[in-house]
Amino acid sequence: MEPIETFTGRVVPLHARDVDTDQIIPARFLKTIDKQGLGKDLFYDWRYDAAGNPKPDFILNQLRARNATVLLAGDNFGCGSSREHAPWALLGFGFRAVISTSFADIFCNNCLKNGLLPIVVDKATLAELFAAVDRDESAEVTVDLPRQVLRLPGGREVEFSIDSFSRKCLLAGIDQLGYLQQQEPVVVTYELNQHQTIRTLPA
Repeated sequence: MEPIETFTGRVVPLHARDVDTDQIIPARFLKTIDKQGLGKDLFYDWRYDAAGNPKPDFILNQLRARNATVLLAGDNFGCGSSREHAPWALLGFGFRAVISTSFADIFCNNCLKNGLLPIVVDKATLAELFAAVDRDESAEVTVDLPRQVLRLPGGREVEFSIDSFSRKCLLAGIDQLGYLQQQEPVVVTYELNQHQTIRTLPA
């Protein structure tokens, strides 16, 4: 996983609410257990026609989406079934953060475990962001994870919440397994001490 600290990126607006995971990555693409290559299938049924040709009016097929790193979405993003492939596909496209007023719990947890930052803002801030991005296709935001601050295109800063463990993992670029592996020296020392204590106990 790539560490997330502070970065500035262009924003892609997705004017839709209640976007479920089957739209983010349709079920027919879930056969793979490889995280690589799913970016091309992100929002497949919205991005491509029946013949597999890109729909020019869909936002991700437009020039403004190239190299964008932040997705701006409506309320209740990531609802529906649980699938890690959803954040895999978003990451594969190049997104590092998603901004909404709310996320489905399972989707949010899957994002945090895979290196994608879900940022919750209030409705007024979301509306301000949509207006700014619709007005200026090159609009950018700055994500400051160490300070837990989002800087809007106009310069206003808003705070966002994240649990301390997920924040620590994202800053280090590790998942839960990686965190446990970092603790190996402590675990080994503990187990050796326990073994020694058991050996010295009176019979």
